[in-house]
Amino acid sequence: MNNLLDIQQFQQFDNLEFISKEVVEGFITGLHRSPFHGFSVEFAEHRLYNTGESTKHLDWKLFARTDRLFVKQYEEETNLRCQIVIDTSSSMLFPYEKGKPSKINKLAFSVYSAAAIIYLLRKQRDAVGLSLFSDEVEFHSEARLSSVHIDLLYNQLGSLLRQEQSQLQKTTNTVDALHMIAENIHKRSLVILFSDLIAQENTDELFEALQHLKYNKHEVLLFHVTDHRQEKEFDFRNQPYRFVDLETGEHLRFSPHDLKKNYEQAMSDYFEEMRVRCGQYHIDLAEADINEDFKHVLYAYLLKRKRLY
Repeated sequence: MNNLLDIQQFQQFDNLEFISKEVVEGFITGLHRSPFHGFSVEFAEHRLYNTGESTKHLDWKLFARTDRLFVKQYEEETNLRCQIVIDTSSSMLFPYEKGKPSKINKLAFSVYSAAAIIYLLRKQRDAVGLSLFSDEVEFHSEARLSSVHIDLLYNQLGSLLRQEQSQLQKTTNTVDALHMIAENIHKRSLVILFSDLIAQENTDELFEALQHLKYNKHEVLLFHVTDHRQEKEFDFRNQPYRFVDLETGEHLRFSPHDLKKNYEQAMSDYFEEMRVRCGQYHIDLAEADINEDFKHVLYAYLLKRKRLY
């Protein structure tokens, strides 16, 4: 699925569950045409009956069709608990141009990616929760599997897309948010974090917060969400631009080519530091370029899940 063209086509439906279904089904089809064709994405509502256990939840209708004993699976039998955490600060609205039609930005990319992962989790009988934060935790739910709960999560994610214009000048406090979330996830979980990691003045404090999650026995998959073309490669025309900080409103005017070499080196150093530090702390880091296909996010999730279960 081409992120921008196909998402704009589906946006008319204003239905995240429908969009996520289209993303996932296209992804699953693509698995069979790629080096990842060996992946087993099991959408099971049943498991095989084990001799000696209670027959209370046997599916007799399925037995009549297959002549094999299967047990219906319920929420308490979930294999995995996952907490999806999304940075909703204003920097996630990049690229943003006032007065122009909205296109996919870092926040929208994170929302659609999260919605697709929720769809996969639900089909795999895994429980999922959601946390949204900027300078404070704005929403937090425990991991559950029920249809009512999943609808709530899709509604919360959808509201982020509908309220983009009112989210300017929202700052970030990733460190405090992660500490709070670490204390409020009570069972061992996979924590999936979507953030551009902008305005992290102290990377030591950031990794202390990530270590808090690890200390509480959670696994962490960090998606570093960026617009590689503009934010990493600084790919702008050779002309003056007015650059505005979406979180503070501060602005600078300059020609990108005057700073391109130094900027690219600084960003390269920063990306390398993040890669090395995540490796040291046993945190899975995946680059999430909003110009690329959603399949890269889903690949990273499936690889992580396969290692855990």
